[in-house]
Amino acid sequence: MSMHPRAGQPAQSQDLVDIPHLISCYYTLSPRADKASEQVSFGTSGHRGSALKRSFNQCHIHAIVQAVVDYRQQAGIHGPLILGFDTHALSQPAFYSALEVLTANGVAVQVQRDRGFLPTPVLSYNVIEHNRQAEAQADGLILTPSHNPPQDGGIKYNPPHGGPADTQITDFIAERANRYLADNLHGVRRIGMDVAKATGLIEECDLIGRYIEGLAKVVDLDAIRKAGLRLGVDPMGGAAVSVWSRIAQRYELDLTVTNDRVDAAFGFMALDKDGAIRMDCSSAAAMSPLLALKERFDLALANDPDADRHGIVCQDGGLMNPNHFLAVAINYLLGHRPHWQPEWAVGKTLVSSAMIDKVVSRHQRTLMEVPVGFKWFVDGMSRGELAFGGEESAGASFLDQQGHAFSTDKDGFILCMLAAEILAVTGKSPAAHYRALEADFGTHHYRRIDAPANDKVKQALKQLNADAVRSDVLAGEPITAVMTHAPGNGAAIGGVKVCAEHGWFAARPSGTEAIYKIYAESSLSEAHLEQLLADAQQLVDQVTQG
Repeated sequence: MSMHPRAGQPAQSQDLVDIPHLISCYYTLSPRADKASEQVSFGTSGHRGSALKRSFNQCHIHAIVQAVVDYRQQAGIHGPLILGFDTHALSQPAFYSALEVLTANGVAVQVQRDRGFLPTPVLSYNVIEHNRQAEAQADGLILTPSHNPPQDGGIKYNPPHGGPADTQITDFIAERANRYLADNLHGVRRIGMDVAKATGLIEECDLIGRYIEGLAKVVDLDAIRKAGLRLGVDPMGGAAVSVWSRIAQRYELDLTVTNDRVDAAFGFMALDKDGAIRMDCSSAAAMSPLLALKERFDLALANDPDADRHGIVCQDGGLMNPNHFLAVAINYLLGHRPHWQPEWAVGKTLVSSAMIDKVVSRHQRTLMEVPVGFKWFVDGMSRGELAFGGEESAGASFLDQQGHAFSTDKDGFILCMLAAEILAVTGKSPAAHYRALEADFGTHHYRRIDAPANDKVKQALKQLNADAVRSDVLAGEPITAVMTHAPGNGAAIGGVKVCAEHGWFAARPSGTEAIYKIYAESSLSEAHLEQLLADAQQLVDQVTQG
């Protein structure tokens, strides 16, 4: 995907979505049951779509939430459901639609005080903490499409372990929700908001305050405070906007929120590499406003709208590649968490950098390599068997300092604070730490390419198997492995990964966007990386055009 000529430049009026029209479509348009693109489909992180395309409308939320209620009854979940939403325009209407169904079904609901925005990791933490102490298990729903553009909406379900639901659960929810849609919502219970408020089932809590109090269990905030670090944070107009100022106040940190604007059109954003407004804190184009301020701070940090992703900007290195920071974070944690047991493994998705493999091996730890999707880490983290789980798309979480699960969903707050801890404790930036890893293990050349894909192309890629790889050679080297299932847990990867001695590539369709992705990495050179990408593209073309 070529760079848009205005990438990194401020959004202009013609770039903005018509928010009143978008919300009107949420209420007035309904999905057509015979259109696959308008049905409920849970990808790697929930159901996502746009009201403009009839793929995220009030009918979807009513059907999905009723399906979640049905699952709770089947699974014996009787505690409160924690409900949150981010700053996307469709998230708040969907939040109220969800309340209409939950209260009609007699479900007790906890929401953030004053019905404020709620980040994903805060929801995860509160589910876990409730379930440590209460017999009746809690779970959660959050309305967010993560970093997706302003016209998109999303909904994610987190069962009692606090993390993303596994495929078995989401398949049940999607199948049941689509049955409700096909039957014109027959069987969906719903009451109006005036009645819902009068039920007494909606409890407003300071969920954010509870999370902030717990932060000291997982990150050394005293070290950050004592070091006097000057921190800048850009919440990118998301749910973290009020959280960071409260963290700074509670722990007496020199922390400045560089942009506190909340605007459903996200008109303050710089355009992403493809010219879209996308709140991606791992994109240098989208992060250009914060990058322009990096000299003002010892460390600059960012989150996407639901704060499950992290962006790390160092004075001596700019925006860190997410793979680089994952390697640094793992290397640091394994050397600075004395209560972590040696048998606890480290998890990564199989499209993340091989540098992580080398770091984990140096610490004599077990590496768990899984398909894309944070859900694959949740059980291990819940049981205290997986100390860290991370994805190349800037999402990760880790156990607290005593080895207990803190949040079992991606947590942009603790990864940002970990970057500050690393600088405070070692006196070196995360970027400097990565340069040291390169000195030990060599330079790794990594790239991900995104390209548009319709449903037919995505389905073809999802069904890739080893037989599709007709060559014995990858970028001039003998192929050593062709994987369609992840070595860490045997789960299907929804694509293929091809490996040689000094490089690999993977190809897979996105689970949440109309694109496919090619990942490649070389431990030799940029020229070798280009060969890997060319071979990968040739395979994709054969499969999708043949």
